[in-house]
Amino acid sequence: MAETRVQRRLAAILAADVAGFSRLMGADEEGTLAALTAHLTELIEPCIAEHRGRVVKTAGDGLLAEFASVVDAVRCAVAFQDGMAARNADVSVERCIAFRIGINLGDVIVQDKDVFGDGVNVAARLEGLAAPGSIVVSGKVQDEVQDKVDISFTDLGPQKVKNIARPVPAFAAQSRSPVAQKDAVPHLPDTHSIAVLPFDNLSDDPGQDYFADGLAEDLITSLSKISGLSTVARNASFAYKNKSVAVPKIAAELGVRYVMEGSVRKAGNKVRITSQMIDSRTGGHLWAERYDREISDIFAVQDEVTQEIVSALALKLSADEWTTVRARQTENPEAYDCILRGREKHRAYTRDANAESQSPFQAGNRAGSQDRGCPYLPRPRACGGIRERMVCARRSPSGRRRETCGHGAGAR
Repeated sequence: MAETRVQRRLAAILAADVAGFSRLMGADEEGTLAALTAHLTELIEPCIAEHRGRVVKTAGDGLLAEFASVVDAVRCAVAFQDGMAARNADVSVERCIAFRIGINLGDVIVQDKDVFGDGVNVAARLEGLAAPGSIVVSGKVQDEVQDKVDISFTDLGPQKVKNIARPVPAFAAQSRSPVAQKDAVPHLPDTHSIAVLPFDNLSDDPGQDYFADGLAEDLITSLSKISGLSTVARNASFAYKNKSVAVPKIAAELGVRYVMEGSVRKAGNKVRITSQMIDSRTGGHLWAERYDREISDIFAVQDEVTQEIVSALALKLSADEWTTVRARQTENPEAYDCILRGREKHRAYTRDANAESQSPFQAGNRAGSQDRGCPYLPRPRACGGIRERMVCARRSPSGRRRETCGHGAGAR
């Protein structure tokens, strides 16, 4: 039987998507789709064809195009962005549709008119690094076109991007048209605002996701209690779980200036937590740290991370506010682990999952009953329907009893 040979070729790949597409759709679904369709049919697709490229595929707010010539690809990107800037000249900032573009030159696998491989993946990652209305290219592309196109490049240095083994040299290219400099999305807020992304589970056991998610969620809860800090709710930030999205894009879509990300590796009684806070305006790290601790020190680590964020943002908290921020359901590590396991089950919001969550919650109650310092463990109860609730007999600092859902206090 003859061996099937994979078809490969060298190609310049252009990846593009709309900055802040979720925000635009939330504001005006029909208007945004109509405008996007008009841009594709009247400008973008003709521009690609004019520069001897082909649209490989479109998906939602993004597209992928292939060119035999990298010079054609870059010239197309410049014309693309100049054209969009002109079309947006009389459009309000809030309604502007602005594209980010990434271009890479590399070997690709061709199958049924589609293209695959690192040559494509790198282009997509570079697109995520681009600012709205601009272009980012790989070092290979910059080497090939620097003396052939009238465009300036800014060296961004080697960029470590998701699922690519080695750092990718990246260069930013700004379109020549003055109107291309127009802001495509609303300015990020000047006030302190942060989104805490789901922490990556780096443990050998995928079943430890509950622990990584729980740490990030509890950090959101703690930060949401700080009056001088606007914190994105869990449901919004956890929408990026297991997705490769550039920090500037996340910040623009969530309307925040700072983004917190991290990872957790748990093995036996040991845990390693890494975390970093990024300023989306500069791309720089305000703070980054690694913690190698015993599981019994997990609460101290949580407090230290919160303290580092407060210090990095130069926030001033009163003693009473610190007490509120540091309040938690338990100080017992065993009970805490049970709570996180139960919380993961309860988040499925089904009768079966709610029933399954009761076992770890009850185990947490038993473990916590041995800790005199922890009277605040949750008690699950099914209330019927899909949105079952459970009562938490925890008292607020004011002494009033409050009810929460099974996952504790959420971000306000």
